[in-house]
This record gives sequence, structure tokens and C-alpha cells, in this order.
Amino acid sequence: MPETSASEEETILIADDHPLFRQALAMAVRGVRPGAAIIEAGTVAAALEAARGAEKLALVLLDLRMPGAEGFMGVALMHAQRPDVPIIVVSSADAAGSAREAVRLGATGFLGKHEDLATMEKVIAAALAGERIAAPADAPLDAMASKLAGLTPMQLQVLHGVLAGRLNKQIAHDLGIAIPTVKAHMTAILRKLDVANRTQAVLAARTLGLTPPAVE
Repeated sequence: MPETSASEEETILIADDHPLFRQALAMAVRGVRPGAAIIEAGTVAAALEAARGAEKLALVLLDLRMPGAEGFMGVALMHAQRPDVPIIVVSSADAAGSAREAVRLGATGFLGKHEDLATMEKVIAAALAGERIAAPADAPLDAMASKLAGLTPMQLQVLHGVLAGRLNKQIAHDLGIAIPTVKAHMTAILRKLDVANRTQAVLAARTLGLTPPAVE
């Protein structure tokens, strides 16, 4: 079991929509950081809200697919909001491909849901120690990932709405902002991604594994 020390005020966020797996992750966290406070969230929105309010946030364990975001949008949103905090993506998806895309969008590492407790503890300890996993180089995608990383959390939320096929007035309603504000964010998104229109923005986002939310 990894031996580490941490402040009693240190906080670790576990975001997964399966309560039993949250328990497993919490057990692994306590094996590495017994004195840390643990916050749990079952949706992307709850995870983002928790991350906003956590002053001593040391690590985020983020399920790749949760209510509120599909694909890698949750990773992009969390990294945009807390770029100072390491993120471990937790998923049952293909490790090689998922790890590569997750790291491009700001994650520190990847943890498969099939791993045993000892492996979970090892990955968590490595992330808390500031270690990063390596990802295969892919210059075109890395360049777009850098552009996407320049979007603000609200701009990513607007892009999320565009990916879902929402109109500006619908996005405004969803986010509680004015339609002109949505348009202003959209203009900034097109400029930062260096694309000409919404369709090109969607295509650029999808090259990085960002997908629209699932229809329930």
C-alpha cells in the first residue's frame, strides 16, 4: 500500500454515477490519503459545483461517462474550471485510446474500472505525487486540444449545447444567460478554435472525442 502524508484539509473529489464504484474509489483514496476529505458526485453538474467550492482540492477522479456529459466533455469542463488540479479519468472503455484523448484534454491519467484495489491506490498515489502518464504524439489533434483548452468553462458549456444541436435561445435557457451572451460566447469559441462556423466547431470538437449528451 502506498505510504503518503497529507494535510487534514486536503480534499479529493470522486465523480461517478455508480454508488458501488464510488465506494471502491473511496476505499482506494483512504488507503493513500487516510486524512483527506472525500466529496462524492453522481453527475457532471454536481462534480463541477463541488470542484468550484473545494479550496483544498488535490485530485479529481472522474468517470468518463456520467449524466450531463458524454465522451470527453466532462474532462474538458473539469479541466477548464480547475486547471490546477490533477484529474484521473475512470472508465471501462479501451484504455489506450481513452487515456490518449483524456490526457490531451487535461487529464493526468487513466484508471480502468476493472483494476484491483492495489492498482487503484498506485494510480492515485502517482497522480497526487504530480506524475503524468505518457500519450502518443499526434500533432494535429494536440494543436486542436490546445485550442480547446483555451475555452472558458462557460464557453465549453455553450459548445456542449451546440454539440447537442441546441439553438441559441435553448442554450440561453439551459444556462440561465441571455441570448446575446450566448452569441458572444459562440463568437469567442469560433475565434479560439480558428473555425468559421458552428458546423466546423462541432467537427473540431468531435475529433477530440467530445460527443453530444445522450438522449434519455
